[in-house]
This record gives sequence, C-alpha cells and structure tokens, in this order.
Amino acid sequence: MTVAIARERQAIPGTTGREPEISAASAARPRLRLRPDRAGVTLLDGGWWPRSADPATELPGLILALDEWRGRITRVMLGAAAWNASRPRRIRVDGPAGSRVVRLGWFSTMPAGLLTAISANGDRTDLVTIPPSTGEQDAAAAMEQAAQAGNRDHAPAILAGIIAAASQAAGAGAGKAPEGIQLGVWEWEGGKLHDREAVGRSPELSR
Repeated sequence: MTVAIARERQAIPGTTGREPEISAASAARPRLRLRPDRAGVTLLDGGWWPRSADPATELPGLILALDEWRGRITRVMLGAAAWNASRPRRIRVDGPAGSRVVRLGWFSTMPAGLLTAISANGDRTDLVTIPPSTGEQDAAAAMEQAAQAGNRDHAPAILAGIIAAASQAAGAGAGKAPEGIQLGVWEWEGGKLHDREAVGRSPELSR
C-alpha cells in the first residue's frame, strides 16, 4: 500500500487557557501505516508520518483514523521533544459522530518517536512517529517496518535507522543517533513495551 502524500495545510493557531486546541487541518488524512492482522505479540502497531510538529494540526486526523481501527480514542501520550512548544493538554476532534475532546499527555522520558493512544475500552495503539522532515522513501520504509508483524525494533531504533540511512545517502557514513534517542525499553503505568500482548485489531486502515 502506498503512502499518501499531501500538501501541508495551514493551521489556525490554537486557543490558549483551558480551551482545547483546534485546527482547520483537523480532518487532514494522516500518512499512516497499520498492521494488517491481529495475531501474535507486537512491539508496534504501525507508523505515522505527520506533516508538521504542530499537535493541533496533526493529531485530530490521526485520532479519527485510529477511532476506525481501534475504537474511540480517549487519550494520547507523546514525547515532549518531538513537538512544538504548544503542548496542549486537550484537543478537540470533529468527526462523523460529532465533536469531542481528547486528553493529551506529554512525557520527557518517553522513548523517542513513540506515540501511544488509549481507546475507551482500554486497548492501546503504539506507533512510531516519523519526523516531518524525513524524505518520502525513508519515511515509507520506516512505516512499513513498524507495521510488519515480525518487527523487533522499538521506535527509537527505527528512528536511528532513518538517521543512518540519511547519513549514508549524504556520504557521511552510518551516522549516530542523537542523544535523545534512547534504545532502552521504557516502562510506564506498570507495563513493559516488550512484553505487551497484542489485543483485537481491525484490518489495516487504507490511506
């Protein structure tokens, strides 16, 4: 399945204070690759390539896509370093079923590139988030890897692979991953990523 490439969309600045962030690009179709099957244990459920580092612009479209694949998303957890400084705690999502607010959590200790979405029934979806500046070929390859049932690389290792590929293409050797990319396994809320059992999944979402 090919990765959909679209023009960047201009976002309306999010509101401040207690109001949730809102964006004119909330319905943008996400560049997303998800696992096609439900069987087995998995490290990641797929990969996502946002068009910018603005959460108000990028997250609503992703949330709507994951609603279809996993069930109604109620919370999203992200690494703080990968996004701009706005870091809203709530974001409004306008979808077919109406408008709702989804909670966002920002964690400085979260592994580089990892995004975790929690649905209303408690199921979780783990995605590697590809940097917006990544070239199309490298981004597509990284998302494809993350969506494979046999993938054994965590999100930071996949990002490190992107950096190495870009360095080799530029003639700079293998390159090194930035210090922020921690290859160790991160534990949160009592769960270990490498021990996560796969739960019920729907067919891959087309893009």
